[in-house]
Amino acid sequence: MVLYFSGTGNSRYVAGRVARALGEPLCSLNERIKAGDYSPVETGERLIVVTPTYAWRIPRLVGDWLQKAKFPGAKRVWFLMTCGSEIGNAEKYNRALSREMGLSYMGTAQVVMPENYIALFRVPGVEESRQIVTRAEPDIDRAIAALAAGEAFAPLRNNLYDRVVSGPVNPVFYALVVKDRAFAAGAACTGCGRCAQLCPTNNIVLRSGKPVWGGNCTHCMACISYCPTEAIEYGKKSVGKPRYRLEAL
Repeated sequence: MVLYFSGTGNSRYVAGRVARALGEPLCSLNERIKAGDYSPVETGERLIVVTPTYAWRIPRLVGDWLQKAKFPGAKRVWFLMTCGSEIGNAEKYNRALSREMGLSYMGTAQVVMPENYIALFRVPGVEESRQIVTRAEPDIDRAIAALAAGEAFAPLRNNLYDRVVSGPVNPVFYALVVKDRAFAAGAACTGCGRCAQLCPTNNIVLRSGKPVWGGNCTHCMACISYCPTEAIEYGKKSVGKPRYRLEAL
């Protein structure tokens, strides 16, 4: 079974590639998390988790869900993490999570995909994004080959920088950066409700036909990236930047 969480399509794309190559079923964690569904998931012996990288680890809401859910029959777990540049020492925390899940840890693979974090970083345009995805294909293929052979992923880089960003920087980043106060919908908003439908934490509600954010944001960027009229901004940081979603490629 391939479980995936995805804000703007990167991890969904990688998960789909893996599932098709291995003949494994796909399960969206977005839907399960949004519904508060922790019912057992029949995964078979092999569990593959594909997620984006948030502050150099897997997203907290994904880790929380994995800790609460049950996976009858599962014995081994592999992690594939998409990122805009690097995942730091996420492997340390994935290994610990695997122990908490009662599963044998089979490694973490990094796949560099187009950056979507419009709240902080530069987001590539369509053509540059296509090139980045093309460069990612060999990494995806190597991960698939290891999975098909039942082998562990190769260990990743683990230097002082990696340990710092995934360690003490991660909680500081969440505390200081992962806020939704800067989100706002402008005059172009049609009140379609797409942002509320996509929000995995049910953090967005429509009031007087406009979205309002409720303080429980995970910064997946789905709302701002999928707004059909590009009416949503993240303060001044998103102004003039392209909205990234993989489907646009």
